[in-house]
Formats: sequence, structure tokens, C-alpha cells
Amino acid sequence: MSGVNEIRSTFLDYFKANGHEVVPSSPLVPRNDPTLMFTNSGMVQFKNVFTGFEQRPYSTATTAQKCVRAGGKHNDLDNVGYTARHHTFFEMLGNFSFGDYFKERAITLAWGLITKEFGIDPNRLLVTVYHTDDEAFDLWRKIAGLPESRIIRIPTSDNFWAMGDTGPCGPCSEIFYDHGDHIWGGPPGSPDEDGDRFIEIWNLVFMQYEQVTKEERVALPRPSIDTGMGLERIAALLQGKHDNYDIDLFRTLITASEEATGVKAEGERRASHRVIADHLRASAFLIADGVLPSNEGRGYVLRRIMRRAMRHGELLGAREPLMYKLLPALVGEMGRAYPELIRAEALISETLKLEETRFRKTLERGLGLLSDATATLSQGDTLDGETAFKLYDTYGFPLDLTQDALRNRGIGVDLTGFTDAMARQKAEARASWAGSGEAQTETIWFELKDRFGATDFLGYDTESAEGVVQAIVREGASLERAEAGETVQVVLNQTPFYGESGGQMGDTGIIAGEGVRLSVTDTQKRGDGLFVHFARVEEGTLAAGQAVTLTVDHARRSRLRANHSATHLLHEALREVLGTHVAQKGSLVAPERLRFDVSHPKPMTAEELKRVEAMANEIVVQNTAVTTRLMSVDDAIAEGAMALFGEKYGDEVRVVAMGKALHGSKAGKAYSIELCGGTHVGATGEIGLVRIVGESAVGAGVRRLEALTGVEALAYLGEQDERVRSLASALKVQPVDVVSRVEALVDERRRLERELAEARRRLALTGGNEDSGSADAVREIGGVKFLGRVVSGVEPKDLKGLADDGKKSLGSGIVAFIGVAPDGKASAVVGVTDDLTARHSAVELVRLASAALGGKGGGGRPDMAQAGGPDGTKASEALDAVATAIAG
Repeated sequence: MSGVNEIRSTFLDYFKANGHEVVPSSPLVPRNDPTLMFTNSGMVQFKNVFTGFEQRPYSTATTAQKCVRAGGKHNDLDNVGYTARHHTFFEMLGNFSFGDYFKERAITLAWGLITKEFGIDPNRLLVTVYHTDDEAFDLWRKIAGLPESRIIRIPTSDNFWAMGDTGPCGPCSEIFYDHGDHIWGGPPGSPDEDGDRFIEIWNLVFMQYEQVTKEERVALPRPSIDTGMGLERIAALLQGKHDNYDIDLFRTLITASEEATGVKAEGERRASHRVIADHLRASAFLIADGVLPSNEGRGYVLRRIMRRAMRHGELLGAREPLMYKLLPALVGEMGRAYPELIRAEALISETLKLEETRFRKTLERGLGLLSDATATLSQGDTLDGETAFKLYDTYGFPLDLTQDALRNRGIGVDLTGFTDAMARQKAEARASWAGSGEAQTETIWFELKDRFGATDFLGYDTESAEGVVQAIVREGASLERAEAGETVQVVLNQTPFYGESGGQMGDTGIIAGEGVRLSVTDTQKRGDGLFVHFARVEEGTLAAGQAVTLTVDHARRSRLRANHSATHLLHEALREVLGTHVAQKGSLVAPERLRFDVSHPKPMTAEELKRVEAMANEIVVQNTAVTTRLMSVDDAIAEGAMALFGEKYGDEVRVVAMGKALHGSKAGKAYSIELCGGTHVGATGEIGLVRIVGESAVGAGVRRLEALTGVEALAYLGEQDERVRSLASALKVQPVDVVSRVEALVDERRRLERELAEARRRLALTGGNEDSGSADAVREIGGVKFLGRVVSGVEPKDLKGLADDGKKSLGSGIVAFIGVAPDGKASAVVGVTDDLTARHSAVELVRLASAALGGKGGGGRPDMAQAGGPDGTKASEALDAVATAIAG
């Protein structure tokens, strides 16, 4: 038992056998902590359980949690690849007790797993405890039989954990492994503790206090346990390695990188392969959990991770995108434990390939600029922060890439100067992360949820129902009553009102009871199960405990259902037309329209849009029943249901299926199957019609469709039809002939424009006299024939053609035309026949004309040049300037 997958399953199975609920890893985007950018430890998903705001049906749990530390407070990015144990992505194994067992059982379970299940030599282990935690000290002696010399008291915060300035906290006990005296380093707490001989493998947190204020700390009534063991660290130990990158998982990824680049992971190239292997994991899992590369927030951190790996691919000599080629190796290693990798593989691959293709252009430019900026620097010097920031801000070259590129030359970067430059020029970038995941909640909603339980949603089957008012809330505080004119939030025991989620807007309608009436303007979900009605008391007084009748706005709900069902059909049609890399990245289901964002790297063509719309409507006209079933997530996925990556699903999920596929491998099966908690039509025919009215970009790799359904789509088509009929009437043809008639008119207009332009040129050339060589048209200056005219109605682009004609009519000579536009500006062109270019340059002459017109410059060839000026009233003076120059 030494493979990473086997170690993970052994850990989880051990705690399951000891009464723990095996809880799946939460997404890397936190759902319940607005202070975190990414999930960075196993306890994050249980934070509200520990604080008492949330209750779960189990009191002990175990997890293998996906974690990322690459942004904000917890950032290991710069060390990755150069040390033995730093990672951006890692797995944290943990066991948790929510007021169930405490120190004695936690230590017993830990010691049993490490020494018996994992078979680690007890004589190589030592532990630390907080210096005042005599209880833990004595338990380690009793349970593990450790001598006092191997139980080290630590007086610092390293062995005291706190959730924040206030809240749960408590002492820690860390377990260390001694790799032997052949490796430098001392035990924890010693002067040499930073060495690599003693390595921490597990941390047990004894959550036994609450920090009420900075000065006051009280005992918790139900002490809890939170532990964390890095899977990569324990795997290295069990596989007899001292370096995490030598474990089986990383060896597979590094081998794939070696084969793809043809470069061995040796010498100075070793770090590059490690960076690529580590960053591939982080990138793939973040994309699978719904993060896409961007220039702010989580997306910017992902982009930094991806680009750092891509930079190291370039250092290894890769001249084509590399990362996506390594993805199958990662999926093969971790896809079984984390099936979201398999479901999102196409999207991850497309994203990696597109980002690397774009980045190679940035990299080439940035490295060139960096080379120029550091040409005079040598080892030990520092690049100024202003230059580093300019590379980042102007050319898109991240700071960590600048540091990485200079590392081998021994050149540092002035980080203070970089930070100061960013503060001055882009202060908002420091605040690009404003906090929170999608499910940010307030304490009061958890309190109400614990007090009353979740709201029972009845809206799948009915649009009206009775309910009992459980809470009235205003400005975060509970009220007993609300009077007419007040705006409040109302929670009831049951409701037919749908709370906004999955892109579908919340319901509106009426709440009414004896002597009271409220207008509901919105419904939202709060506190993991509460439906909160945002309402205004129109009449009477609303009281807690009162029975009321709830009625949803039927017409609005019907339009919402149709639009939501249409998004499912469009989603499937997009995947069929564009490819399986397409995944939903957001939506808005409003009553009057729908908006649907999907992952796709380029604009859709008119033909693709036409096919998507046709496929969706093909299912609409089938008018087949829309079915919904409650299933386990695994069963739903096995049946082909699409889930939104990163969404939080319960033990049971609602699976919505609609339509019958007519083409391809799905022919005869359900057309669309998705996990969805929204409300939908009873049959596809109720959608009426799907009409795509817009397609645009909303970010890198994300396209947005806008569409209408039902009466809105019919109204849109009616307006279009009326425009065609009006146009047909104006053209005096039947509507069916409008296109051919317009095409004929366009051709006719083009012909007339050509003829008009030619007539204007002839008129301008002859001055109304076909004899272009007549005395009023041509004069001789210094032995040179000169034709000069001021013309109007001739486009500037046609003046050169006019000058060519003038030169031909003269045979030998100089022509100058000044075209005056309706806005008063002027264009000048001068032509010189080839036999005279040695004496007179068209460029020099046209510049004199331009100067007279108030312009500057002009350009062309010695035989033909053009310029312009803002003052057309000086056209005659411009011709005189040319004539004077010819005269010499």
C-alpha cells in the first residue's frame, strides 16, 4: 500500500470504519467563506458547522479535500518547483468531529492509522503540543507510549490555531517523522528546525475555546476536532521518498512531460518539469470547478499558474502548446477519485490550448523587453519595480514570470517598487478580489434555518399554497410584526415561490391573509434551504405565526419556465454543433428573455447559429413531455446528465430530461438531460418557439447567446415581418421578392455611382469643355504645360485617377487638382509626367499645396503625390503655390 490512490482510499476507509461520514471534496471556489479566494484546507466546507451556524446529519466526518494555495494570504506559487514540498494544488486528508469526540479519541485514531494501517515505525515519530496543553501531553504518553523527550512543548502560535480574531480556537498537536541523522536539521522548536530531517505529516487541532474578544477566551460547550494531513507528504514517506515530486503521481506526470518535450528531468531542467506537473493539476482542477483565465480575481490567479507552467515549457524547448497534451496523464491518475476531471476534460483541454497559444505571443515580446531592460544588470543586482510593473501592466507579463526569468541570472526584483507602482497606477487591481463565493450568507439565515428548518418548496406542482409566517426580517434583525408601507423579508414554512438560483430569476406575486396583503417583488435562497420573500406590506399588519395564502404571478412564471427549458435545449444544441468542450458558464432566465453564456474560444458563425436554433426548435415542435426525477448524483451522471462544474449538489438531485434526439449517437434517447432545480415546462411545445437574437463575447473563451421564446419570439418575428412588408410596399413588389429587388437596386446603384464618378471626373478634367487642352484648361509656365483645377463632387480617392487622365491628355506636363469637400476640407493631388520628374517632384509640389490649405506634409512618388488641408477656401491659393513653384 503505497500508491497515492491507495493511500487516499485507505485513509477514508479507515475513518469510515470508525464511524465517520465520508464527505466529498467541496469545490475549490468556496461556497461559505467570503474571505477566501480558494479552498485552502479541509475545514473550509465545515466552517459554519464549527461555528454553529449550520447543522448536518452527521457529527463526525472525513474528507480528501482539493486545495489551492496560489493567491492572497496563502500563496506558495513562487516556491513551487524549487522545493521538495511546495505545491499550488494539493490534497488534504482530514477527519472532523463536531462536538462528538475530542482529544483522546483523536489521538487514538491518528496513532492507529499511522502506525498500524500505514505501518510507519513508531520510533521515527515525535509530536508537538502547545506548551500549556498538559492534557494532550499526557494522552500522547498514555496512548502512543511516547517518552517525554519525543513530546515537545511549543509556546508559539505554530501550535495554537484560531479561525480569526474572534471565534473558535484551540491548541494543536503536530506529528513529525524523523528521516534520520544523515539529513541536516533539528526537531521542532530547536535552532535547526528549518532543516529537512524532521517533517510534519499531520496536524491535529483541538478546537476547545471561543475567542470572545481580544482579551476574553471561554471554553466551548462542545469541543471539536479538525485535522489535516497532506496526501503528497504522507505518500512520499510511505514510498520511501524525501521529495514529494518523487511519488508515483508526480513521476507519471513528469514522465509525460519528458516524453512530450524530449528533455529529461535532470539538472537545471528538473525544476521546469516539476512546475509543469504541479501547475497542470492546479489548472485542470480550477477549470473543472468553473474558473476560467481572466485578468482579475480567481481567473487572474489561474492565468498566472497556467502561464508560469507554459513559460517553463518554453524553457524546455516546447515550440507548440504543451499543457493540453499532458492532460490525459492527469485524468488517468486522478479521474477516478475526482470524476469532475473526466466530465470537464474537453473544456480543460480547449482552455489550456487556447491560453498557451495566446501566451506564446506575450512571452516572446515580454522576454525581449526584459532582456533589453536587464542588459546592464549582473548577478546580485535588482530590477527596478517600475520596469517590472510596466512589463506587467502594459505588456501582460506577470511579475512571477519576470522573477522566474531572472532567477537563473541571480537578479532580483524590487517588490516594494513594483507594489508602489501598482498602487499609483492601478489601485483597483489590489482590490480585484472583493471577497466571497456564490453562496455568501448572513448569520441570521443560519439561525432561522436551525430554528425552523428548511423551507418546503411546493412550486414544482403548484403556483398557490398556504403557509405559516415563521420570521419577518428587516435590516438583518427579526421582527414580530410589519405594518403597511414597510418593506421586509418573509420566511414561511412552505412556499410555491421559486428562489433565484441556477440563473432563473425568483418569483413574484402576492401573499395575503386575514386583514393583510403583501406584494412580493423577489424571492431568494438563503441559509442553505430558506426561501426568503422580499415584499412590501400593502395593507394591514403582518405578524409572525400568521397563516397566509401565497400566489405566484402565473403569467410571469410561465414565461420563466419556457425560457429556462429553452436554455437546456440550446445547451445541448451548442454541444452538438460546436463540440463537447462547450459548458455553461452562466445564464439569466428572465420572464421576457434568456441569456446563456458558454465556454467557446471564438465567435459563432451565422451558419452555426442557424443550426443551433433549428435543433432547439426541432425538439420544441416534438411537444414531448418534460420529465423530472430525483436521483443520486452518481446515478444521474451515469445516465448522461450534465452537471454544472463547481455547483453544490445534495445527496439527491433533480434530473430534467426533455426531447427525443433524432441524430447521431444519441438518436432515440433523451435529447437533453441536466441536473437542475429550476422550474420547467410540462412539454417542450409550451416553449412555443426559440429565436436567437444575439451572439457576443463576454470574456476570454466565453460567448453569450441571447434568445427569446414564446410570445416574445413571435412578437420579434412579427416586427421583422412588418419591416419586410413595409419594405416590399415601398419597393412595389411582393414580400417574397424583396431580396432579389434589393439586390438589383444595389447593383443598379453601384453602376450609377460608377457612371456618376466617371462623369464627375470628366467634368473636373475638362471644366465643362471636352477640349481639355483649351486655353482656359491648360497654361504654360516656364516652358511646362500646367493643368490646374479646383473641383467639387469628386471623392478624394478618385483624385489620383483624375490626375492620371490629366497627365495623359497633356502628354508632357504637370497637373494639380484641389478637391473641396462639403465640410470645407480639401484634398490635393499633383501629377508629373515621367519626362519632368527630374526637374519637378510631385511630393514637393503637393506639400506646397497642402501648406496653402492649412495642412502639413503629404506623400507619394515623384510622379504622383497627395495631401490635404482643413481650409478649402484656400483652394485657388494652393494652385497658385504649385504654379509659382513650377515657374521657379
